[in-house]
Amino acid sequence: MIPSMIPSAKIFAKQLLAVALVSLGCLSAFAAEPIKVLVITGGCCHDYDYQTKAMQLAAKEHGVDIDWTVVFEGGKGTRAMIDLYNKNDWAKGFDVVVHNECFADTDDPEYIRKITQPHRDGVNAVVVHCAMHTYRSAKIDDWREFLGVTSRHHEHQSRYGVDVVDKDNPITKDIPADYKTPMDELYIVEKLWPNAKVLATSKSEKTGQVQPVFWTNQFGKARVFGTTYGHSNDTFTDQVFLKTLVRGIVWAAGR
Repeated sequence: MIPSMIPSAKIFAKQLLAVALVSLGCLSAFAAEPIKVLVITGGCCHDYDYQTKAMQLAAKEHGVDIDWTVVFEGGKGTRAMIDLYNKNDWAKGFDVVVHNECFADTDDPEYIRKITQPHRDGVNAVVVHCAMHTYRSAKIDDWREFLGVTSRHHEHQSRYGVDVVDKDNPITKDIPADYKTPMDELYIVEKLWPNAKVLATSKSEKTGQVQPVFWTNQFGKARVFGTTYGHSNDTFTDQVFLKTLVRGIVWAAGR
């Protein structure tokens, strides 16, 4: 009986191989698809052109294929309402939106909800530094819930040590134990929202209080990665920070 089973075994093996090859082909096709990223940047206080180019170069150096679209609007002040957000489908087609804007005094609720609703519906995001203080004057909490943190001020610039809380997370697992940031600002987090998970912290040199500096958040159907660091060009030259930021984009995209 054993010899009579051999042809069936061969046929099964061929079928299994065919399925495996198809699966590998699908994975290769998926891996070959670039991540579609929309960067929204502008406002006061930072060199956004430099930061955007540094982010793009870092992704390339780490072998992450990203199709970038950059919207750099709003001037250099603290109040702006950019035209992009007035389009109903402003986030359509993007895997991740990187928010690196700084408009603290914009407070119109209807305008803010035009931004947060697509994220609530499933558009993933990465939020960097002054995005935490954007719409700071708003009375509604929609943006803050989206970020995963509430912050209204920061402390002085220094080289802050970073303590990785979640050492298994793919975003932060390779941050060295002795890592210190370049000169950057420590943001004070008043509230960590319920769906936010802290990945790494830094300690205040003034009060000794520990502050979240890298985290993830679930906002509706969207995955959000955030960092309060990113003030200076030195930070956007730092390889540890850039690698962590790129990994945050990849994670947010579900890759």
